Amino acid sequence: MTLGGLSPPPWRLGDGEISVAGCFVIFPRGRSGPGAEGDAATAAAVIVSGGRTTATKTVQGYAGAPYAAGFLYLREGQLLEEVVQQLPDRPDVLVVNGTGLDHPRHAGMALHLGYLLDLPTVGVTHRPLCSEGQWPDDEKGSISPLTYDGQVVGYWVRTRRDARPLVAHAAWRTSPETAAEVVLSTTRRVRTPEPLRLARQLARTARAGAG
Repeated sequence: MTLGGLSPPPWRLGDGEISVAGCFVIFPRGRSGPGAEGDAATAAAVIVSGGRTTATKTVQGYAGAPYAAGFLYLREGQLLEEVVQQLPDRPDVLVVNGTGLDHPRHAGMALHLGYLLDLPTVGVTHRPLCSEGQWPDDEKGSISPLTYDGQVVGYWVRTRRDARPLVAHAAWRTSPETAAEVVLSTTRRVRTPEPLRLARQLARTARAGAG
């Protein structure tokens, strides 16, 4: 059975306070195209709990492959796995800049990473990979389904009014509904979920320091 065909026990967002981690990889400025294996890279991970940052970690490393649609894990996955593993605490759920079930093999990077780390994961991207669906109403909190291969695999989520919606991807141990709930519950004044925004910001700062 393929990774996308597994049925692990579902994780759901409860009523209590949870810790949510975000992870992000960036590459040197000024590059274009798909990149190459061995490109210098900076990865960062941040845990947010109760509205505050409780743990951070950065690592320097190298891309595992050029970028190719549907194979993002080969380029960024090992670095993300390393930086999350080095966090001093284990989060309840991990938000990843990648897809989940919305993938030709139903196993995008968010799902792949969650399986390897044994952590529930939610993917967040600016657009779907394979799925299709109409944008939601222009009100914060509005959602609309994205379907692929006959099933709902995620939701368009309007995190800010008058701003392009994000895609919340069902990934490892999370349903499309849970993915949308996690994205909305972790978004504050900006469009991007806070753990993911902070991880990207930390990666940029670490890249500047490494240079």
